[in-house]
Amino acid sequence: MSNSWRPGEVAPESGNYAAYDQEGRCGGSCYLEKGQRFPATQHSGSYYMKED
Repeated sequence: MSNSWRPGEVAPESGNYAAYDQEGRCGGSCYLEKGQRFPATQHSGSYYMKED
């Protein structure tokens, strides 16, 4: 999981980020401005990756 972020971490740049669960299923996406924190997710072990 290179270039992935956990809920509560700070977004390194503005853009759309998709949330994935532990099994790699996408659970939605959000837009964050640089410096905003990634929001909490409903599943433990979830992570965010930047969308292209």
